[in-house]
Amino acid sequence: MAKINGNEIRPGNVLEHNGSLWVAVKADHVKPGKGGAFAQVELRNLRNGSKLNERFRSADKVERVRLEQKDMQFLYETDGMLVFMDAQTYDQVELPAEILGERRPLLQDGMTIQIEFHEEEALNASLPQKVTCKVVETEPVVKGQTAANSFKPATLDNGLKIMVPPFVGPDEDVVVNTETIEYAERA
Repeated sequence: MAKINGNEIRPGNVLEHNGSLWVAVKADHVKPGKGGAFAQVELRNLRNGSKLNERFRSADKVERVRLEQKDMQFLYETDGMLVFMDAQTYDQVELPAEILGERRPLLQDGMTIQIEFHEEEALNASLPQKVTCKVVETEPVVKGQTAANSFKPATLDNGLKIMVPPFVGPDEDVVVNTETIEYAERA
């Protein structure tokens, strides 16, 4: 593990702090008129999800942790736990469904996603950037509505509601961006 200065902390960095693993959610660098500069960092605990605001001076050293990333296949959900399998070793790993938050409906059976490990302990999961879904229901096109940025609501096969362009109809496949949960393109 590498030690980094407090002013080198960036969002997304995983740190070992107070005997636990934390991911930096937000990092603001502050240079007050009097005294030394510091980084105001919002941290989220990777094991229990609790949040912590911490100040790191540039002279402070923190332990930066590198997580091992593995591609694993989603099998099923049971009692609020998502079960994933390593395609090479057939090892199975369970993670709580809350780890995906509002992106949970985008997870599809058999989908390969990236799981982050620290010393054989699964900590985090990230979906692919784009997912293909089928439009189940959408409003009909209104004639004469030709504004450049007009969108209409649509319900996807996973129950998610997103805004789509007027030319998209029911039973069409669309690509959804998993980071913003918005329409990206036609499939």
